[in-house]
Amino acid sequence: MPFAVYLLGLAVFAQGTSEFMLSGLVPAIARDLGVSIPAAGLLTSAFAAGMVVGAPLMAALSLRLSRRSALLAFLLVFLLAHVVGAVTTSYAVLVGTRVVAALANAGFLAVAMATAVALAPADAKGRATSVLLGGVTLACVAGVPGGALLGELWGWRSAFWAVAVALVPAVFAVLKSVPRTAPGGAAEGARGELRTLRRPRLLVLLLLGALVNGATFCTFTYLAPVLTDVSGIGSAWMPAMLALFGLGSFAGVTISGRLADRRPVPLLVAGGLALAAGWATFAMTAGATVPAIVLVLVQGTLSFAVGSTLISQVLYAATGAPTLGGAFATAAFNVGATLGPWLGGLAIGHGLGFRSPLWVSAVMVALALAVAGVAGLRNRMEVDLRAGAQ
Repeated sequence: MPFAVYLLGLAVFAQGTSEFMLSGLVPAIARDLGVSIPAAGLLTSAFAAGMVVGAPLMAALSLRLSRRSALLAFLLVFLLAHVVGAVTTSYAVLVGTRVVAALANAGFLAVAMATAVALAPADAKGRATSVLLGGVTLACVAGVPGGALLGELWGWRSAFWAVAVALVPAVFAVLKSVPRTAPGGAAEGARGELRTLRRPRLLVLLLLGALVNGATFCTFTYLAPVLTDVSGIGSAWMPAMLALFGLGSFAGVTISGRLADRRPVPLLVAGGLALAAGWATFAMTAGATVPAIVLVLVQGTLSFAVGSTLISQVLYAATGAPTLGGAFATAAFNVGATLGPWLGGLAIGHGLGFRSPLWVSAVMVALALAVAGVAGLRNRMEVDLRAGAQ
């Protein structure tokens, strides 16, 4: 794997840390800016919305630039947004910086996927994807405790400064290591790429990605109350539990990187069945401490093994749309990250208890399996009909 791909993963890690660290900074931001906790929490929603909208929009705009220029532009905008966020005393400005940062993050991730796939061998799209998503999972492990620690020591603004400083070497790394035009030639244009994205197989993969990621974030969002109120694990252990889920997610993308290029279908089928069964088992055994701890690790592993394999399959299916394919994969997964927590919160709000997000996750993965089964049956019928016509 070219070294430039790992440098892109490092940049993804720095940007991902910005997204995850806010969960530990909300109370301090609310106190400092004189807003309510829910208002400060909207900073996370603003980032998620920016990711959904920004992925296809920024990727389409980036087609006018070389990949190196696009990556540098997105990194610099992301860096400057954090500098402004670190010094502002206005809540409205801070919200604006989160939206701008999300747009830049979405654009960078889409172009980085296309660049990594272009730099990697033709049969190693899964490995290249796993390197980038490894940066996201490491951010999940380090972002929450790291941001919280900086916030405790030097205030929440120090976490924003830390992200900005961490991006400086990433800027120079991209400048020195990424070719001005990645191997494989320039993109054929937004219209040509959009035509490719209309393929039924690609649309099914995007839907599956949204459902699987929705299931992941449905439970991850409410993991703390599940473990404290249902499993009886002390709140002091929550950082360790979140880190355990993050370690599982890193293991998952590592497994995907080893198998997704050679045996994607067995990995998706076996992993999807195990994932659905795991969420249901978690829901039924959440009252027992040891099974809950084990399943935090197992489900983190399965979720990201299946999820990152789906992303790599999107990139394989979208060879005619390398930039927008990665962008729509990013958007689909962020739709899931928005929908899943909303459905989990809806279940809790209707009095179904803190186990209910686990059941919602199980249902979402089961729905993904059903969609995949129907799509596979339809494809087989079409092949049989064509064979009969001949």
